[in-house]
Amino acid sequence: MKNYTYILPFVLVLLCGFQSEKERSDWQGPNRDCIYPAKNLLKQWPENGPKMAWSFEGLGFGHSTVAVANNKVFVTGVKDTIESIGTIFSFDLTGNLLWKKDYGNDFALNFHGTRSTPVVVDNLIYVESGMGAVYCLNAENGNEVWKIDFLKDLGVDSVIQFGYSESVLIDGDNLICVPGGKENNVVTLNRFTGKKVWNSKGEGEIATYNSPILINHNGKKLVIAMTSNSIMGIDATTGEKYWRVEQTQQNKIHANTPLYADGKILVATAGREKTSGIVQLQLSEDGKSVTETWRNNKLMNLMGGMVKLGDNLYLSAYLKPDWQVLDWNTGRMKLQNKELGGGSVIFTDGLFYCYAENDGEVALMEATPEQIKVVSKFKVPLGTDQHWARLVIDNDLLFVRHGNALMAYKVGE
Repeated sequence: MKNYTYILPFVLVLLCGFQSEKERSDWQGPNRDCIYPAKNLLKQWPENGPKMAWSFEGLGFGHSTVAVANNKVFVTGVKDTIESIGTIFSFDLTGNLLWKKDYGNDFALNFHGTRSTPVVVDNLIYVESGMGAVYCLNAENGNEVWKIDFLKDLGVDSVIQFGYSESVLIDGDNLICVPGGKENNVVTLNRFTGKKVWNSKGEGEIATYNSPILINHNGKKLVIAMTSNSIMGIDATTGEKYWRVEQTQQNKIHANTPLYADGKILVATAGREKTSGIVQLQLSEDGKSVTETWRNNKLMNLMGGMVKLGDNLYLSAYLKPDWQVLDWNTGRMKLQNKELGGGSVIFTDGLFYCYAENDGEVALMEATPEQIKVVSKFKVPLGTDQHWARLVIDNDLLFVRHGNALMAYKVGE
């Protein structure tokens, strides 16, 4: 009989390696920074846009975008205006509907429909409803694993005006969310059971509309989160709040996810107050305090996102044909282009993908500190209501959600 004992340690190492590789889909790409890892994509589109690989009309009301993991596409919608039941849909990559499942009430008030983009880790899907409930669902069939309600379980007073919109943050075995309020302002749950791990107390402010980020600053893990008038730095292990900076907007709308790079945090809000606009904060060495480095109150970016490349920041104005390159270190405008309506932006394979919210144009843009050039563009042909859902790229597919419709375009070479 042969002795394979010497092989066993290597087999175990390989198995552990495979088990640690989690299939994951996150908000705004793998690092929540609007940058996607796709390669070998078209550098120019045909006159009428790239080829539509498939489409689906029947999602219902919604502004959330897709999550792509395990060769499946997940997206949510609200079927009607009376009961406002949220439904999650699962497709394969060729557009076949695998299943759909109702998960509970979603938002039926201002700008009716789903907000939160699902987050997927392995075989679990995490959805936050506009009504303030987090659902953990089985990715194979949509069945509920657990649920926690901000109002009933965490003592939040009421649903925020335009509905909870964050995509929850996953940190290992933990899930981080921002209900807002005094006692459970920021909360960490065990992502497998929904049981509370820690809670961080707040100033009594309501939640806002963006998603938190997790950063590693000089070896210290911090959650950067926002409520209606605050930017906060919180210890990701204990929930201790280290610092708070006032950040205001007249309608309490903070819809852009913060950015972290070079030991600095950047937050973009549309407003001209002294405590509004685009602000950059420098973290101390230990991450327990911050100082303001610059503030730009001229460019109004309400919810389009932004991309940092090198020492430059690329973003647009809200509802205006105004795309700009800002200096990351000073906040000053380097360049401006007014060819395309303002909207959301993502970046991959050397080019920017922009989605204009006023007229539904999707554009391929080349931008540097020296030039902003619209290479190709097309108008979204299907769907309903506002053009607010973010673009997503997975491998060679560009996903565009417009209300009731989901479209997948072939953008690979």
